[in-house]
Amino acid sequence: MGLSFLSAKAEPIESEERSDNGSIIDSGSLQYTAEGGQNSSKLTYQEASGAPVEVNSPLGYSVGSITVVFLNLSKMIGTGVFSTPSSVLRGAGSVGLSLFYWTIGCMMASSTLSVYLEFASYFPSRSGSEVVYLEQAYPRPKYLFPTVFAMQTVLFSFSSSNAVVLAQYLFRLAEAESTAWKLKAVALASYTVAVLFLVFDTKWSLRLANAIGFIKLVTLIFIGISGLVVLGGHTSVKDPTLNFRNAFAGSSSATVYGATNALVRVMFSYQGYENAFNVVNEVKNPIKILRWSAPASLLITAILYVLANIAYFSAASKEEILNSEVVAASIFFQKVFGTSGASRALNFLICLSAFGNLLAVLIGQSRMIRECGRQGVLPFTRFWTSTKPFGTPLGPYFLKWALTMLMILAPPAGDAFNFVVDLSIYPLSLFACLLAIGLVVMRVRRKRLKFPASEYRAWDIAVIFSIVSNFYMIVAPWYPPSTGATGGDVSFWYATYIVVGLGVIAFCIVYYYVWIKVLPRWGGYEFRQTILQDDRGETAHHLVKVPNDRLAEWDAKHDAAGRVRRRVVQDVDSG
Repeated sequence: MGLSFLSAKAEPIESEERSDNGSIIDSGSLQYTAEGGQNSSKLTYQEASGAPVEVNSPLGYSVGSITVVFLNLSKMIGTGVFSTPSSVLRGAGSVGLSLFYWTIGCMMASSTLSVYLEFASYFPSRSGSEVVYLEQAYPRPKYLFPTVFAMQTVLFSFSSSNAVVLAQYLFRLAEAESTAWKLKAVALASYTVAVLFLVFDTKWSLRLANAIGFIKLVTLIFIGISGLVVLGGHTSVKDPTLNFRNAFAGSSSATVYGATNALVRVMFSYQGYENAFNVVNEVKNPIKILRWSAPASLLITAILYVLANIAYFSAASKEEILNSEVVAASIFFQKVFGTSGASRALNFLICLSAFGNLLAVLIGQSRMIRECGRQGVLPFTRFWTSTKPFGTPLGPYFLKWALTMLMILAPPAGDAFNFVVDLSIYPLSLFACLLAIGLVVMRVRRKRLKFPASEYRAWDIAVIFSIVSNFYMIVAPWYPPSTGATGGDVSFWYATYIVVGLGVIAFCIVYYYVWIKVLPRWGGYEFRQTILQDDRGETAHHLVKVPNDRLAEWDAKHDAAGRVRRRVVQDVDSG
C-alpha cells in the first residue's frame, strides 16, 4: 500500500487486452468498466475504483446449485435453533408470539435476500457479497466504504463463540467434566481441525460441507416430524397441545426490549442466508442458479425452524423451557426418547451441526476477506489474494484462525457469548439497511447510464420492507429494558455492544480520512491504483503513492481502472 510511483512492481493489465470490455465509460464524476468473467455471459458494469473482475476464477468453478443451498443452510443451522428458542420465548412472552417472530424473521431475511440477488445480477463475476455491493453503491468518497468495511470485516472475522459452543457439546457428548481452560483448549483444537479441512482443496472442502449440511437437514426434518407425531398423541408425552390452547397468553408482558432481543436472536439463527453470495464468481451462470437455490435454502430452513419450535413446545411446558438449564432440543429428546442414548445422539448431532457451521462460515468469510484484499485498501495485497499453493485462500484462512484463537483465549466466560452475538448482529443490520438504500441509488444510476437490464429485479415492496425492518433493528436496540440499564441479557450496560460496534466503525472512518486525505496532503502525494495479476488468474488493485509533480504523467499513462494505456497503431493502405 505504501509503494511509490517509481518503485511499483505491479504487472499491469493493458487497457486493450480484452478489446470487447477494456474501455472506460465516463459519466463525469464516476468512471465505469465493463468486464466479463468466464462464469457468466453477462458483463459486469462497475465503477472503476472497484476491484477488477477475475476473468478466470483462481478458486475454480466447483459451486453448483446443491452447494449454494448447503452453504446457506449450513451457516444458518448452527446451534441457534437448538438453543435460542428459550431466549426468543422469554423476549416474546408467549408461545404464539415467539412462533410469529420466527416467521417475521424469515420475512426480514427474504426481503434482504432479494436485495442481494439484484446486486448479484449487476455483478455476476464478483464474489464477496457486501464487500462488492457497498463498494459499488457508494463509490464516493473514493475508497471510503471499501476501507471501512474491510477493516470492520477483518476485525470481526472470528468465530470464537461457535467454536466454544462446539467444545461445550463435545464435553457433554463425552460425559466429561470441563474447566475453563479445558474448554478453551478443545475449542482451539476444533477450530484448527475445521481450518485444516479447508486449506488443501476447494472442491473436496465444499463436498465435505455439503455432506455435513445434508446430515443437519435430515436432523431438523427428524425433529420436525417427531414433533408432529407428539402433537398427534402417539407418544408418552401428556397433553402435547397444552402450549397451543392459549398460545398468546403472556404476550402483553412483552416489552420493546424483549421483543427486540427476541428478534436479534431470531436473526442470529437466520444469519447465513446470504453466504452463497460470497462465492458468486465460482458459480457458472450464477443468477440462474441463485435466483431459486438461495430462496429455497431460506424457505427450507424457516419451515424447519418453525417445526422444530412446535416440536419443543409440544413436548415441554412453557415454564420448563424457560427455566431449564439445558437447551430446548435437549428437553424435547429427554421427554420423547428418554434420557440415555437419545441425549448422547442429540449432543452428537449438535456437535456435527456446529462443526458444519464453522466450515460454512470459513468458506464464505474467506472469500469476503479475499475480496477486501483485492480492493487494494488493505496492506500486503498478495497475502490476501494469493491462492498458492493449493488453490485456496490461505491468507484469509490464517487470519480467521489467528483472530479466533485470540478471541477464545482472551475474553472471560459468562456474558462474553451474548455480547459477541449482539455485537455481530448490529453491524449486519446497519450494512443491510445501507445495502437496500444503495440498491435504490444503483437503479437510478444504471438507468441514467443506460446500462443493460439485469437478470433479476427485486420487488419494490421487498426493498422497502428490507430498509424499514433493518432500520428497526438499528434503532430499537437503544430502547432500555424495563428492569433498568443493567437488566438486559448481560450484567453490564445493555447497549454496550451498540456503542462498541459504532465505535469501531467510527474508528475506521477516522483511519480512512487520516490515511487517504491527511497524510497525502502532508506528504505531497496522492493515491492511484494499479493492477496486479498472477499467472493463476489472481487479479487485484494495488494503491501506490504518486508524487504531486508526477500525477499528470501517471494519469496520461493509466486509465481510471489503473490499466496501462496502449497505443493503438493502425496500418493504412497507402495504395
